[in-house]
Amino acid sequence: MTAAPAAAPEEPNPPNEVVLVTGISGSGKSVALHALEDAGFFCVDNLPPELLRDFLRLEHGRSRRRVAIAVDIRSAGSLPHLLPLIDELRGEGVVIRSVFLDAGTDALVRRFSESRRPHPLSQQVATASPHRRKEDLDPQGHRALYDAIELERELLAELREISTVVDTSQLRPAQLRLWIRDLVQAGSLALTLVFESFAFKHGVPLDADFVFDVRILPNPYYIRELRALTGRDEPVIQYLEGQPEVGEMMQQIETFIARWLPAFENDQRSYLTVAIGCTGGQHRSVYLTEHLARRFSQRSVSLIRHRELDARD
Repeated sequence: MTAAPAAAPEEPNPPNEVVLVTGISGSGKSVALHALEDAGFFCVDNLPPELLRDFLRLEHGRSRRRVAIAVDIRSAGSLPHLLPLIDELRGEGVVIRSVFLDAGTDALVRRFSESRRPHPLSQQVATASPHRRKEDLDPQGHRALYDAIELERELLAELREISTVVDTSQLRPAQLRLWIRDLVQAGSLALTLVFESFAFKHGVPLDADFVFDVRILPNPYYIRELRALTGRDEPVIQYLEGQPEVGEMMQQIETFIARWLPAFENDQRSYLTVAIGCTGGQHRSVYLTEHLARRFSQRSVSLIRHRELDARD
């Protein structure tokens, strides 16, 4: 009798977590990757998407370390294969969290001007993909910076749709490192709510899923004793809690979020960003952001961001 061949040993489980860092060139991917490295992730920059599965297979034999991979427009020819691959890997049980860094065009132009580095799509050779647009090129084969940025947005649009978006337009590197650290520490098994205050005078955050305008509420800025304080300070809190319309606005926003939160959970979303804006991002929006985050913290992981206040720290 011939003995049956021994069963092949079971392959170890994939890494606990894979964070995919992507986004628009100049939006801060290097800063985010360094933050993840400091948080204990093993980081790989600009891994071609077609090598992702082989890389994760190699990681099987290691000690289930957390992995972060940066993928950007330099792999433009391979990007159409990335989305189906992410779906396949998730179906096989690999936890992939995609973080997409974005910024306003003016901010990106300023950063490229300051660094004096060319945009990856500024030359024809960089766009060797089915999405190549020769009409943007000058006779020497160069593309204007604004055109390169807009083309990159088109190429990455589908990847942005499946990712958690972080708007870095107004963020200093230290802020971005802090926000990335908070995101990866929040966990990935349930929907995480991100409540963000901002100033309309500096623009609406690009990463917001919902935007609520609270500029109609009484403004503590016009009270001399409260002007230098913020929505986290007790005198401002007492003032706003004494205004009936503030409580009414808070209740209506809370009701709206609570009504639609189950639909976002069923859609398997990882993050939902609720942006609250006032004129200066110092009093009203900060107060509502803090209170809404506390009210929802019993139901979901809730993160707090204060775009304007954080920039001062």
